[in-house]
Amino acid sequence: MAAIRAAFGTLERVAPDLGARWAERLWLSVPPYRGKSRPGVLPRGERFTVKVKDRTVVGTVWGSGPVVYLVHGRGGVSAQLHPFVAPLLAAGHRVVTFDALSHGASDPGFMSPRHFTIPEMASAFTAVVAEHGQPHAVIAHSLGCASVFYALRDGVRPSRLVFLAPMTQPTPYTAVFAATLGFGERIRTRMMDRVVARVGTPWDDFDMPTQVTRIAAPPLLTVHDPADSETRYADSVAVAKVWPESELVTVKDLGHWRLLRDQDTISRAVAFATVPVPSTKAS
Repeated sequence: MAAIRAAFGTLERVAPDLGARWAERLWLSVPPYRGKSRPGVLPRGERFTVKVKDRTVVGTVWGSGPVVYLVHGRGGVSAQLHPFVAPLLAAGHRVVTFDALSHGASDPGFMSPRHFTIPEMASAFTAVVAEHGQPHAVIAHSLGCASVFYALRDGVRPSRLVFLAPMTQPTPYTAVFAATLGFGERIRTRMMDRVVARVGTPWDDFDMPTQVTRIAAPPLLTVHDPADSETRYADSVAVAKVWPESELVTVKDLGHWRLLRDQDTISRAVAFATVPVPSTKAS
């Protein structure tokens, strides 16, 4: 890290365009999976694949009933959400998981292996929904929450949403990213411009608090630990303030990954996600 910071410090002064290209690749990279998967005993699921253009997305489906999708985040895999499967099945739901492009068993993304964008993650989710049907609910983690939010503008219509340690405002993370790697505004602003050119979408489009009016927002439960070192608790606070029907649950000592294995969190998320949709039939 010291060598990387020194290199970026030099590039900030003498070659910010070169530094921005390097920073862009690091920003869009997939880190090694650092979570732990403890699925316990699961019934046998059915493996499936769907296509996003010429890339294959791999997933698993269990059970029958109203479908609940489980969506992992950056550097995650579908298996880390396995603890949610059994209680969802017990509640009478079909459960669908998948690995995003450049993650797990799925194909590399369109930029290169080990790189991804939020729209790519959203496209994978949308393709899975097209195969298995509109969701009753979605339970998503970390940057997977951003991909789900993005997909909501493309016709995905869940009745309930659960966001676990979400990233809802990506722009502030670029300042943390720059400070960590040792570069300043010359590289940071150029990096942000390069990401917009790569993704084809302005940064503001990923800012949930300001963009929530663009979707038909379902009831939302967001769960976050203020001590989370990966995503900011302030992100959950900001989105809960403006989301039309939302609940923010603050947890302690669970960080970013243990949240997915905490039984109280799992039970709360499943209970929220499985609330029946009110009947529209006349009595």
